[in-house]
Amino acid sequence: MTAPRTGGRWIERWDPEDETFWQETGRRTARRNLLYSVLSEHVGFSIWSLWSVMVLFMGPGYGIDAAGKFTLIATATFVGALVRIPYTFAVARFGGRNWTVFSALTLLAPTVAALVVMEPGTSYGTFLLVAALTGVGGGNFASSMTNINAFFPLREKGWALGLNAGGGNIGVPVVQLAGLLVIGVAGAGHPRILLAAYIPLIVVAAVLAATRMDNLAPVRNDTGAVREALRDAHTWIMSLLYVGTFGSFIGYSFAFGLVLQTQFGRTPLQAASLTFIGPLLGSLIRPVGGRLADRYGGARITLATFVAMAAATGVVITASVRSSLPVFLTGFVALFVLSGLGNGSTFKMIPGIFQAKALARGMGGEAAAAYGRRLSGAAMGLIGAVGALGGLGINLAFREAFTTSGTGTTAFATFLGFYAVCCAVTWAVYLRRPAARSGATADAAAKPQLTSV
Repeated sequence: MTAPRTGGRWIERWDPEDETFWQETGRRTARRNLLYSVLSEHVGFSIWSLWSVMVLFMGPGYGIDAAGKFTLIATATFVGALVRIPYTFAVARFGGRNWTVFSALTLLAPTVAALVVMEPGTSYGTFLLVAALTGVGGGNFASSMTNINAFFPLREKGWALGLNAGGGNIGVPVVQLAGLLVIGVAGAGHPRILLAAYIPLIVVAAVLAATRMDNLAPVRNDTGAVREALRDAHTWIMSLLYVGTFGSFIGYSFAFGLVLQTQFGRTPLQAASLTFIGPLLGSLIRPVGGRLADRYGGARITLATFVAMAAATGVVITASVRSSLPVFLTGFVALFVLSGLGNGSTFKMIPGIFQAKALARGMGGEAAAAYGRRLSGAAMGLIGAVGALGGLGINLAFREAFTTSGTGTTAFATFLGFYAVCCAVTWAVYLRRPAARSGATADAAAKPQLTSV
């Protein structure tokens, strides 16, 4: 089944939709690759979200106000979103295992750079540059999801992609917990302890990927699939929905501690002791969102998630106006949990949508499955990149709100309106009667697939 090629271990034949193949060899190989993919992506998320923790170490001696700190974390978010596009296509060009090794090793650059510059007196421009470097950690998500998407059959993609992404997302609360430990034990003046701890973890992730993962030869660089995904309206509709779920998760994860410090006057230690809770719960529940989508349909779970996110945002706005920290924390943590559920359900929808299009065009069996894998793999990078830009939007909205009013209330009101738009789009495109749709996906044959995506 495997044959060596230049650059690493290659699997020549891969057909996860073949039940015999899957039971005999496919499942075991796919789950092994999933395990080490999660590890690499986990470390990548930790490095990408590093500045959500570093700003907690930046006391008055650094001379950077709240707006400047929001700009630092927004810069990391922005670069992480942009690099997701080339990272997606690198899997087909270089192989999933090969690119996982390379992408893990690139995490050394921002970590070592931060280790060198993290002290009072460093120029703000230098901090911005180092924050931008951490964006490479955001790219790991796109390549990892594209790679794992190819390993699993459609019937298990919700679970597999949810587990892969959830394990990666947990990198956010883990680095925040590690920051809490450093602040609690050594004090806010020792950020280099945290940075030094991640260097060996990066090396371990790269070594394990090199020795335990595989490349899939059938996954080829297909520029035609990219062009087709770019032209498909569903790519951009799902990008919008992913802005609402993942954009919320990563944006809130980066900004939570700074909001607690700025609006509620928490100390670095107090903020760090609360910051990790929301991202942790949101990460843990992401596979549950995928499982629920496998069972009840991704569109149904996604719509319910956006309705609940709108309600939770209303709670946060009320708490912000009344300066009630307990109520604020309740609503904010609920937003994390719901965004995690939505992350799992939206990514389950993507391969199902493209397979439904194949069925509507008269394809069947392996042809429809291959078409779905081909288009969904190309679309995932684009959707992931746009979704991550939602995190940038959240941080910029917070920056503007705190600059003009000193609270995040107006930012949350903006988010509430956006969740209402996401509710309307999900219902109109994926849950209305087939007669209300147009194009290939309106075919009655596609109806069962679209409502289960």
